[in-house]
Amino acid sequence: MENLLKKEKSPYLKQHENNPVHWFPWGKNAIDKAKELKKPIFLSVGYASCHWCHVMAHESFEDTNTAKIMNEKFINIKVDREERPDLDFVFQKSLAVLTGTQGGWPLSMFLDENGVPFTGGTYFPPKEMQGRPNFIKVLNNVSEVYNSNREKIINQAPQMRMVFDELNKKTSVINQDLTPYIDRILPYLDQKFGGFQGSPKFPQFYVFETLFYFYRKNKDKKYLEPVEKLLFNVCSRGLYDHLSGGIARYTVDAEWVIPHFEKMLYDNILFVDLLTQFYQFTKNDYYKEKLIQTINFISRDFINKDDLLGSAYDADSEGIEGKFYVWDYKELSEILKSDFDFFKDKFDITESGNWENKNILVEKNQIKLSDIEKNKLNEIKKKLNVERNKRIKPFFDDKTQTDLNSYWISSILKASIILEDDQLTSSSIKLFDQLEKRLNNVIFHTDLNATVPAFLEDYTYYSSMLIYFYEFTGDIKYLQKAEVKMKETWELFFDDKKEILQKNPLNKNDLFVNPVDINDNNIPNGNSVYLNICQKLEIITNKKEWKDKFEILKKSYHSFINLNSTQMFSYIKMLDFAENSISITFYGKEKTNTDIKKFLQKRFFGRAIFIYKNDQNNNFIIICKNQTCSDKLISIEQVEKYINNNFNNDN
Repeated sequence: MENLLKKEKSPYLKQHENNPVHWFPWGKNAIDKAKELKKPIFLSVGYASCHWCHVMAHESFEDTNTAKIMNEKFINIKVDREERPDLDFVFQKSLAVLTGTQGGWPLSMFLDENGVPFTGGTYFPPKEMQGRPNFIKVLNNVSEVYNSNREKIINQAPQMRMVFDELNKKTSVINQDLTPYIDRILPYLDQKFGGFQGSPKFPQFYVFETLFYFYRKNKDKKYLEPVEKLLFNVCSRGLYDHLSGGIARYTVDAEWVIPHFEKMLYDNILFVDLLTQFYQFTKNDYYKEKLIQTINFISRDFINKDDLLGSAYDADSEGIEGKFYVWDYKELSEILKSDFDFFKDKFDITESGNWENKNILVEKNQIKLSDIEKNKLNEIKKKLNVERNKRIKPFFDDKTQTDLNSYWISSILKASIILEDDQLTSSSIKLFDQLEKRLNNVIFHTDLNATVPAFLEDYTYYSSMLIYFYEFTGDIKYLQKAEVKMKETWELFFDDKKEILQKNPLNKNDLFVNPVDINDNNIPNGNSVYLNICQKLEIITNKKEWKDKFEILKKSYHSFINLNSTQMFSYIKMLDFAENSISITFYGKEKTNTDIKKFLQKRFFGRAIFIYKNDQNNNFIIICKNQTCSDKLISIEQVEKYINNNFNNDN
C-alpha cells in the first residue's frame, strides 16, 4: 500500500501527501480494504489551519516508527473536515457518545472495518502528557482490543445507530413562547468581558445576533448589554487584528487577549454580519471603522485562484504559532522611534509583553480620539503593517466553499446598503457573478466530482443569497432561481420521518448513520436558513407550497428546541422572526420609488421582506407588520411618518 493523498485536491490532505503513513481518503476503497484485511480503521479529521493538527502531524504522522505501527495495524484515513462537514459532525458526536469527552481537532477516531466507531480521542502526544496517553501506546492497545474482541465490537454497530436516533429526540410541543430560552443563557454570560464565561473563549456571534434581535423587538436592555460588551471587547482586545482587520477564531484566555491565531472565513462573516446590524442601530463610528477594515481585509487577503474567497489562514508561520502577529517591545521602539510613546499610550505595550515575552496588540485609551490622534494612529498602523508584511505569512487554505462564499456575498451586500457604499455593492455583484460562473448551475461544496458533492448549507446559503439579490434589485430572475434551488433542496435533503433536512443528500450518504444535524455549528444551521427562505417565498409569492413546507418545519423545530435550545439559537431567531414579520411591497414600474427604496433598505434590509409588484398605472408602497398593513404610501414623508407611528421608534 501507499499514501494515496497525492491525488487529492484539499490543501489539508496535500499537507499529508508525503507522510510515511499509508493514508487513504475517505471512501469505499478504504472501507473495502479494511474489510478485506479485517483491520480496524484509524480516522484522522482536521483542517489546514489547525495548529494542533500540525503538531500531531509533525510528532506522529511524519515519524517513521509511528507510521510503521499505523500501517501494520490499521487502515488509515485522513479527512478534511471542511470538505466533509457531515462526516466530521457524525464522528464528533460519536466521540462524545463513546467517551463522554468534548471533541475538537485533530479528531482521532478508531472504527471497525465497516466504518462504525468504537473509541477515539482528539490530540494524542508522542509521550504521555497532562493525562493524555502517548499515541503509540494508544495504537497498540486499540489494535490488541480489536483483534481480541473483533466480533463483539462489530456487533455493537446497531447500538451506535440507536444512540444517534436517541440524540434527535423530539417533544410533542409544536408552538411556544421562545423568550424563556433566551433568558436561560443570560446567567452564563461574562458580565465584564462579554461572551460566555470561562476560557477558551469563542465569540459565537449567532447567539448574540439572536439576543440583539430580541432587544430590537422588545427594547429590554438585558438583551442589548451582552451584545455591547461582546463587540467592544472583541473589537478592542487581542482577538481583533488591529493592523489589518479581521478576527482570530478564539482566545485561550477569558479576557480576549491571547488569540489562537488562525483566521477563519466563517468567523469573520458572522462578525461582519453582527457589526453591520450593530452599526445600523448605534451609528457609532468606532464600529463602522472596524466593520470597514474587516471587510477590506477579507476582500483583499482571502481572494483565491478562483477569484472567490478561500477558507482560512493558519495560526503558525515558520512553524511557530502567532509569529506573524506578535511584536517585541524593542522592535516596536526601533520601528516607531519618536511615535513609540504615543503608540504605547494607545496600546498595551510592555517590555515583558502579554504573551511569551511578546506583545499582542490590545487597545487602551481609544474611546474618544481626536481626528488628529486618529489620523496619526492610522499612519502608525500602516507603517507597522508594512513591516509585518515583510514576515513570512501563515499558510492560506485557498479552497472555495459555496456555502461560505454565498454567506459572505449576502453579508457584504447588506453592509453596502447600511454603509451606503456603492463600491462595496459592486464588489458583492462581482463576487456573485464569479460564483455563478464557477457553479455553472450545479451546486457543489468544494469539488463537483467529490463523492458527496454538496451539503445542505451549500444549497440554503446559496438560495438565501439569491433572495437577498431579489430583495435588493427587484429582479425576478433571482427569485425564480431561488425557488428552483429550494425545491431541489427539499428533494435532496428532507427526511420525511424526522421532518427535518439532513446534512448530506439522502441518496449520497456513505456514513454508518444519516447525519441529521439540528445544531448551529460554525455558522447557523442550514435548517434554520431554509425556514427563513420558506417564509420569505411564501410572503413574496403567496404560493401554498412554501406555506406547507414552512408549517412542517416550524412544528418540527419547535419540538426539537425544548431539548436542544442552547444549540439552536438561530432557529429561535428565525421562528420568532416568522411570527413577527415585516414586509415592504413596492407597486409600480421597475425603476420608480428609487429614493424611498434606498431609504427603506438602509433602515430595514435584512430585517424586513422586500417585495416588488409590477404596476403600470400606480406607484405606491404598502408596509405590513404581523398582517396589519399601511394605506398606500407615496412619499418619503408618508413612509417616515408611518414607521415612526407604528414601529416603536425602532432604529
